[in-house]
Amino acid sequence: MASERHSGPRTYKVGTMSGKFDCHYCRDALQGKKYVEKEGRHCCIKCFDKFCANTCVECRKPIGADAKELHYKNRYWHDTCFRCAKCYHPLANETFMAKENKIFCSKCTTREDSPRCKGCFKQIVAGDQNVEYKKMIWHKDCFTCSNCKQVIGTGSFFPKGEDFYCATCHETKFAKHCVKCNKAITSGGITYQDQPWHGECFVCATCSKKLAGQRFTAVEDQYYCVDCYKNFVAQKCAGCKNPITGFGRGSSVVSYEGKSWHDYCFHCKKCSLNLANKRFVFQNENIYCPDCAKKL
Repeated sequence: MASERHSGPRTYKVGTMSGKFDCHYCRDALQGKKYVEKEGRHCCIKCFDKFCANTCVECRKPIGADAKELHYKNRYWHDTCFRCAKCYHPLANETFMAKENKIFCSKCTTREDSPRCKGCFKQIVAGDQNVEYKKMIWHKDCFTCSNCKQVIGTGSFFPKGEDFYCATCHETKFAKHCVKCNKAITSGGITYQDQPWHGECFVCATCSKKLAGQRFTAVEDQYYCVDCYKNFVAQKCAGCKNPITGFGRGSSVVSYEGKSWHDYCFHCKKCSLNLANKRFVFQNENIYCPDCAKKL
């Protein structure tokens, strides 16, 4: 079903600009001549007809600059070619039906040819406002929400199987709710550990920087960006006194009696032998290898 088309003669101008002003294609001067401006380019009438004109789907000829053009759904006609495929009645200014890439007047659109509304099962005739979705069609006022029964018409809707929901009902019945603000996530959102979040709610507990797509650390249900974790949360290495972040070099940690070390910092106080995953002696708050410990 169709009732909307766009038509009009080609808009052209007479060149009055000072200086050199040429056709984009043939380079002839346009000063004082008629020309057409299309997509920021200026061209003479002859070049427009040759290079830029749309082709009429009916007669297969170019629609020249001086011709009146009509277009519907990315197809173009001379206004005199836009006519009923059965009786050839001109339809440039009348209601028409589009079916299988053909145009028909309301008289030639028989009741047998007319589609039926999926809501009321009555036929949809030329001029009716309607809604189409996946080869199904409704009168505009018959396209209603499966939950609240309010008319959706040409508004936004969400399909679910055989049902259709308005935005409000879909949000109530199906939308996930953010674990932080408990509001519905209508678009986008992220998931962490099977829990949904708004992107703007999944932020660093200290600086509120958005964490989606960034490296972060979780500590007791709080989330921190790398910088805040280093500066405010991470344990400090008992050896080098720098934060133990678990990122990059030193991701392995040695812990003993409430203290922690980067694995590369856990070495003998005297001989500097690395003792990660080796026997060691802890004496006077220092780490020693067994050999050095005997010499104390």
